[in-house]
Amino acid sequence: MDDAALKYLRTTFGYAEFRLQQGEIIHSLIDGDDAVVLMPTGGGKSLCYQIPSLVREGTGIIISPLIALMHDQVIALQQLGINAAYLNSTLDAESTRQTEADLINGKLDMLYIAPERLNTQSFFHLLQQTKISLFAIDEAHCVSQWGHDFRPDYIQLTVLHEHFPEVPRIALTATADKTTRKEIRKRLQLENAREFISSFDRPNICYRITESQSNARSALLRFIQNEHENDSGIVYCLSRKKVESTAQWLSEKGFTALPYHAGLPSQQRETHQQRFLNEDAVIIVATIAFGMGIDKPDVRFVAHLNLPKSMEAYYQETGRAGRDGQPATAWMAFGLQDVITLKQMMATSTAEEQYKLVERQKLETMLGFTEIISCRRQSLLNYFDEKLNQPCGNCDNCLSPVETWDATVAAQKALSCVHRTNQRFGVSYLVDVLTGKDSERIRQFGHDNLNVYGLGKEYDAKQWRTIFRQLISRNLLAVDVEGHGSLRLTENCRRVLRGEETLLLRKESKRAKTSRKGRKSYNTGNAVNSALWEALRACRKTLADENGVPPFVIFHDATLAEMMERQPENRQQLLNISGVGESKLEKYGEAFLQVIAEFKNNEHSEASDTVNETLQLFRSGQDIETIASKRNIKTSTVYSHLASCIEQGELNLDEVIDLKPQDISIIHETLLSVDDGSRKLKPAYDALDGMFDYNILRCVQAATLPA
Repeated sequence: MDDAALKYLRTTFGYAEFRLQQGEIIHSLIDGDDAVVLMPTGGGKSLCYQIPSLVREGTGIIISPLIALMHDQVIALQQLGINAAYLNSTLDAESTRQTEADLINGKLDMLYIAPERLNTQSFFHLLQQTKISLFAIDEAHCVSQWGHDFRPDYIQLTVLHEHFPEVPRIALTATADKTTRKEIRKRLQLENAREFISSFDRPNICYRITESQSNARSALLRFIQNEHENDSGIVYCLSRKKVESTAQWLSEKGFTALPYHAGLPSQQRETHQQRFLNEDAVIIVATIAFGMGIDKPDVRFVAHLNLPKSMEAYYQETGRAGRDGQPATAWMAFGLQDVITLKQMMATSTAEEQYKLVERQKLETMLGFTEIISCRRQSLLNYFDEKLNQPCGNCDNCLSPVETWDATVAAQKALSCVHRTNQRFGVSYLVDVLTGKDSERIRQFGHDNLNVYGLGKEYDAKQWRTIFRQLISRNLLAVDVEGHGSLRLTENCRRVLRGEETLLLRKESKRAKTSRKGRKSYNTGNAVNSALWEALRACRKTLADENGVPPFVIFHDATLAEMMERQPENRQQLLNISGVGESKLEKYGEAFLQVIAEFKNNEHSEASDTVNETLQLFRSGQDIETIASKRNIKTSTVYSHLASCIEQGELNLDEVIDLKPQDISIIHETLLSVDDGSRKLKPAYDALDGMFDYNILRCVQAATLPA
């Protein structure tokens, strides 16, 4: 490995070793070779062109599709002492002229531009006067005409090879199946480039999908409250209307939830995006217009309230969670109406027939993914031509193995009902016929005289809707092309109708267990750690505000977590922490060392003070909600303080929570049976099937288990 490359990695970026295939890719580019790179989000794609841009003579030209991404990456590079700039429509004329002059005079290490600008004659003339170290084409899947992020200007990037044949090029993406990879190579004239394919696996993300017909928002609320109450997250919805109503509803529930979609004024979108980047515990509720190019590393969850259109879209959107490698969750609730709506949208599309065919195939694959009973990660990776030999243990199907049932007879009844009613009706009507509902409409059509009328009374309406959803997902039934929602039989259903094939369907589970698998998560669960953690975050926020950058540009959460764990006492010890390079050590090192030193000297008095304040208010007769409101803290934080007091013998358990003795006994036995020394509450919560919330579990744990 080039010594200069390794030196930049350690002294500028603050990392000890290269990850995945970074070293080999960087060496290849430094030697002047072209490369096509597929690397998962959070895998360190940017370093693959940033370090060669520094090592090679000249300026690295990075083609990036979004202004937000350019801005964030340039700010982060400047914080590292690197001469980086961007050219886009947000700059005024003077700033544009200065940047262009710096480019020609060789003052820039890297310049970020949009493909639209690269294809202008004036900018091309500038490039011909510039010493160029390399061209990096980020988000290269945008070149695919069949992809969900197609950008026409990407096709014009063949001019790079034609006019600068000696300059190495690197095309990078986190989302491309085999077909898209071939298209990238062909359209960008990279047929002879070396291809580097890192694993698509994101082991820190727990994939979970739940079927939800009418209570998706309630399920989302439980998910956030129980697992991500103080975390940043993204909630994706299909329509603008649903985005706004969901954001308002979450706000009413006490969360900082902001809407984002193309119909909002541009200034409002920008404000919401900046708040998401710069503040903690902000939830963005968005259409898929949000996210591409968002470089926020500590998004702890991505939730879908509607079904994505393809596996590529699902992978890309869920990939915005856990970019820092810490545990994160990809959670989705979808229902029968999602399936019908998406199929209707595709059927009524005015796109070319070949495009519609590709889109239908992608949706069928996505539907199949939602219904599988095996490991979701194995299925997801298999879609991208990667094999995972063992089930992952970190998806809902692995954590709570799916039960199946022989639904052959039920399917025959459903399919027969579609046939007997002449394939003219939607799910709701078909369910009414099967369950024998006394309805004027059914009598009007004479369907109360059919042999299928009332034939399915053994299942209720909700169960039948689930059966119909799975039959549609299995392509045994199709949504009509006229867009009215009626169902028709497909060729695939014949074998089931004739009894030649046994059909196994999923049993819908009440609740999937969850996992925090992945890299070691930082422990801020006790008052001492929480106090130092918050002090470090407060220091970072102050420095971020002073420098006009998002907090994660100063340091990632993982870097703060390592500071909290190792508590460095001098500059050299701080430099040994991952993510601390020489430039950031000079700029920010003393501030963080001072926070850690003060924390040690004060012997955690701040933690004690805040707990005592809660205790005094509680003893004065104020309830937990009032204390939380008065102190402007979460109710869960108040419970945490009171649990500390129970643990120290300053309060009795029955003073804080009102539980029957038998319930306390059940919780106590469960805590003992699942405790592995980590004092994690999640295993007990799962074992008790969510009967008791975390606040109750925490207090019982404090009263019954030794610290």
